[in-house]
Amino acid sequence: MERILHQVHGKHTFIYACSRLFERASYYGLRSLLVLYMVGESLKMSTEEALKIYGWFTAGIVFSQIFGALLGDLIIGNRKSIILGGIIQAIGAFSFCIPSTIGLYFGLFLIVLGEGFYTPNMISHFGKLYLNKTKILDSGFTIFYLAVNMGAFIGAILIGYLGEKFSWEIGFATAGMLTLLSVVFPLISKEIDTPKKIEQKNSFNNRIVKVLIAFILVGLFWGVYEISTIRIFDLQMKFGDYSTLNIAKDLLSSLNSIFIIPTSVIAIILWSYFYNNQFIKLTIGFLLGAISFGVLFLIPETPSEKHLILYLISSLFLSLSEIHIAPVIYAILTKYVNPKYLAIVISLAFIPTRFFTFIVGLFNDDLYDNPLLALKIGMIIISLISIGLIIYISINKKATTLYNKL
Repeated sequence: MERILHQVHGKHTFIYACSRLFERASYYGLRSLLVLYMVGESLKMSTEEALKIYGWFTAGIVFSQIFGALLGDLIIGNRKSIILGGIIQAIGAFSFCIPSTIGLYFGLFLIVLGEGFYTPNMISHFGKLYLNKTKILDSGFTIFYLAVNMGAFIGAILIGYLGEKFSWEIGFATAGMLTLLSVVFPLISKEIDTPKKIEQKNSFNNRIVKVLIAFILVGLFWGVYEISTIRIFDLQMKFGDYSTLNIAKDLLSSLNSIFIIPTSVIAIILWSYFYNNQFIKLTIGFLLGAISFGVLFLIPETPSEKHLILYLISSLFLSLSEIHIAPVIYAILTKYVNPKYLAIVISLAFIPTRFFTFIVGLFNDDLYDNPLLALKIGMIIISLISIGLIIYISINKKATTLYNKL
């Protein structure tokens, strides 16, 4: 571990992190209402139809991000794409206030389009703040990731409450206003020149390998995460049914967000002062994930109240695992990709995630019938990834030592 000197976070880090927080609050809050709105009295859709539309909506965002990234990197610029995307999303959210299928489909289209402009360009623009401060790049993206999780947590609670307690219109209008608020931050900040990236010692082929590994790992991590949630959801339901514990199921389902906040803060502070190889962090992350799954294996199929502590420990380790993987993946892409095409590469990085979660979804019925089998599959995959990363780091270290001797 190396002490970091003369590299600090700038004010733009917090400006763009705040923008992302409000945008995520809007997006996740709106998502929490969407299916309920479609099956409610306004539209009276069947649950099957509503879930099908919701599935197309989330899938559409993945591909719209490629379109938005291409325009952002090659034509209009990342900052303008962020502002344009936020405005389009806000109009989309306000469109839901029109209680009709026309308002629904128009709103969905605009949100998909706006997300495509906003998300990859925001991540890229944020990463470019650190092109010459790569030692604190991991810490910077952890600040960004903390903003994402705080926004998602606040938005789902606030907008979900307003929509269900008062009216759908108030909930959707709040989502629209939060998105407009997210646009204010990049608007009031001065345009910053992208710093010239310091030439790297890594060869082009070496950078390509690192980027490809990052692509595969991000997809596998969220795929395994999806598998693990089957057993986690099963335990949440069972612990929530114990009246003696007096724990709301909503609280149990929010544990990840609750643990993410303090673990993110610790990682931000630690990684702002001490640097360690990003692939070592990824390895630690997958090992922590394996520990989390291992603890879940200690909980019997039908748990008792005393097993709740094991569930809490597992949730903590899973949050630590997430912090060592999710933001670090973006840091790796920023570090090794040509800045001119960073948003495009980031948009493509969402495809492996979608692919692996889709594969998992094909077996959902079987896995939900046997949550322990799902956990075993997740444990095998995450253990193999950990072993593979250890081998890769070992080979890379030997190659670096040999290169330095020549």
